[in-house]
Amino acid sequence: MFVTKIAIDLGTCNSLVFIPKKGIVLQEPSVVAITEPEKRILAVGEEAKSMIGRTPETIKVYRPLKDGVIADYRVTQAMLKHFIQKAQGGLRIFKPELVISVPAGSTSTERRAVIGAALSAGAKRAFVVKEPILAAIGAGIPINSSQGNMVIDIGGGTSEIAVISLGGIVTSNSIRTGGDKMDLAISEYIKKKYNLAIGTQSAEEIKIRIGTVTRQRKEDFFEIRGRDLISGLPKNLKVSSNELVEPLKGVLEQIIEAVKQVLRKTPPELSADIMDKGMILTGGGSLLRNTDKLIALSTGVPCFVAEEALFCVIKGIGVVLENLETYKKSLLSKK
Repeated sequence: MFVTKIAIDLGTCNSLVFIPKKGIVLQEPSVVAITEPEKRILAVGEEAKSMIGRTPETIKVYRPLKDGVIADYRVTQAMLKHFIQKAQGGLRIFKPELVISVPAGSTSTERRAVIGAALSAGAKRAFVVKEPILAAIGAGIPINSSQGNMVIDIGGGTSEIAVISLGGIVTSNSIRTGGDKMDLAISEYIKKKYNLAIGTQSAEEIKIRIGTVTRQRKEDFFEIRGRDLISGLPKNLKVSSNELVEPLKGVLEQIIEAVKQVLRKTPPELSADIMDKGMILTGGGSLLRNTDKLIALSTGVPCFVAEEALFCVIKGIGVVLENLETYKKSLLSKK
């Protein structure tokens, strides 16, 4: 089968690729390893991520997207090319049409950069769609109804909050805070309290295994390894879930403030709908324990985690891709 349409959820931490009738065919970290000084691409995705913190001076590991937008154009182009080739397999007769997700707060320049990188990577045509719309479609929300629906998409680099009605965004907020800031908060906390330096991958593992934003009666524990900043020697440390509440809650408070700003700008009729239905949480960051409870408690509005929250955006792009002609006029942007 010739692959002529490809959907890519281009995330700061992870990128997912969807092909019609096949579903999600690829899920890889948005990481690229490059040799210095030749600037040759050495590895992309999972292979490149495994090199973080382990490379000699001649190899640099990049995350070409920062806060949801392109930070390194050439490396992003190489990464997209890798994803396209992997999705197409051995058959590359036709150039594919690409639909790519972008943050709601991205500028026209940033959107053009994504499209430019996609075309340079081998796409015939490329379109971009705003993430909150895609997250809503993927979560099964009827975006074309006249009722208001609110989506909070917490990704690696950005958090997108939007109220959607009649197929469009009525009011939204996009902040450059997400899973990456949570990882940083954990590593800074451990460094400050225990004089132990840990890598970003270790911080991410702690967050996934025992991270929570509300204190629990029964604590979870996780053992980590790092470098003692006083002796300089390797050291093991057991961390509890309850001590992570403060650093993680600090990051989530920024997201909650952004949610409140959107709620303040929402028309009264749509506010009533949101109070009835509640807010829908999507994205990897929404999987952090008790995030929905803390947001609901802080705003007074019910909050629920979507089914398969991690895949809502890519599922949404898949729906758009399979109905490309229908969505071209209303949602897709070429610039």
